[in-house]
Amino acid sequence: MSIAKYQVGVSRHIGNYSDGAAAPANLRWLHTSGTPGIDAYGVAPEGIVEQAELVWQNIFAILKAAGMGPEHLVKTISYITRREDVAEYVKVRAQYLGDIRPAQLLLIVGGHIKPEYLIEVDAIAAAA
Repeated sequence: MSIAKYQVGVSRHIGNYSDGAAAPANLRWLHTSGTPGIDAYGVAPEGIVEQAELVWQNIFAILKAAGMGPEHLVKTISYITRREDVAEYVKVRAQYLGDIRPAQLLLIVGGHIKPEYLIEVDAIAAAA
């Protein structure tokens, strides 16, 4: 059972994601907490690229722990603190997701729980 992706045209003007994604009935659902770009020691590097890479490594580790992979992503919500980091973040996200196109939302926020966090991502996944 795979996740159906819907392209109605809005996303093609903005980025590499699906306008909608639907999972069939009777799947296990995984909702991550806000996942920051920190390493195994709880340290956040200074730059958005490094934090974004850690975010996706952390999300993929959570998926793996649940017996899932990136292909099971239904939706991601990314919260970044600096508008000037959008382009670099989107490049990193595209490198990690490749052809996987969950529904996505990217927001610019005033801050996170720790001021050194430039980004956090929530992910929703579904698998049999």
